[in-house]
Amino acid sequence: MAGKVGPRLGFGCFPLTGGYGAIAPGQGIRVIHAVLDAGVRILDTSDAYAAGANEELVGLGIAGRRDSVVLCTKFGWVLDASGNAVRLDSSPAHVRRSCEASLGRLKTDYIDLYFQHRRDPAVPIEETVGELVRLQEEGKVRSIGLSEVAVATLERAHAVMPVTALQTEYSLWSREPEAELLPTCERLGVTFMAYSPLGRGFLTGHIRSADALEADDYRRTNPRYQATSIQRNLALVDRLAEVGRRLGHTPSQLALAWLLAQPWGVVPIFSTRKVEHFAENLKALDLVLTPTDLALIGDSVPSASVHGARHPEAHMKTINQ
Repeated sequence: MAGKVGPRLGFGCFPLTGGYGAIAPGQGIRVIHAVLDAGVRILDTSDAYAAGANEELVGLGIAGRRDSVVLCTKFGWVLDASGNAVRLDSSPAHVRRSCEASLGRLKTDYIDLYFQHRRDPAVPIEETVGELVRLQEEGKVRSIGLSEVAVATLERAHAVMPVTALQTEYSLWSREPEAELLPTCERLGVTFMAYSPLGRGFLTGHIRSADALEADDYRRTNPRYQATSIQRNLALVDRLAEVGRRLGHTPSQLALAWLLAQPWGVVPIFSTRKVEHFAENLKALDLVLTPTDLALIGDSVPSASVHGARHPEAHMKTINQ
């Protein structure tokens, strides 16, 4: 298994410092080690996750194994004293300060793939990328990525410095990238990294009510988990689970395998707090699905039937710019 995982799947570290609720001490390190032991090389974090604590955890998790990791982190948010993201700043000075701070927390000399977390509309993308070029020349950044940007922004950035990857939400129930972003990435040679490929856990079928989530689980604020939407969305997940029963696989395995089978060469970045769930999801790489199977999976969760925006309204205003 380890030999073929490589860059086909990545692991999102966001839940390992409390993003989905409390996590036992040491559990995050155990998950990171299990991920690396299985051959997954891509680890994704951000300076905004748990106010930098997520990067610190990743730095501990990769100690002694740095050369085998494709380390991705992000910049762009300014946090308040409580660690909440309050505004965007992608000015060259902020980019540099963020990079230096991330290198320290990650305990590394370089970042393999440095992402702008969200575009700052107050700063031309060319200025931001210009600073990233300087950081690359200094050896602190090896390649750059963008997250949740519009096609025009991607093209402008790519004209200054080749963009290695675009990270945007993409899954069975979030298919907006298929219209323009995925074809543009294919044309430019940009790798598309799909975050939340399991719908923040919803597509696993394990979550039946937002009340089951811990009080500090940020998904409680997500529109698709609200009472007005969740029951309707559960009907779609149940249809996916029924297809899974017929094919002998879990809903999460089908959701990941469906993404891997799309013609764009997508790299899903999935997350979990539990080693056993990670092992279950990794089996998606072994699924052999026919075109009929893939059509059944896709039809089970038609995007037009999904209820609720994929982010709260305030967050939606920061994407597709």
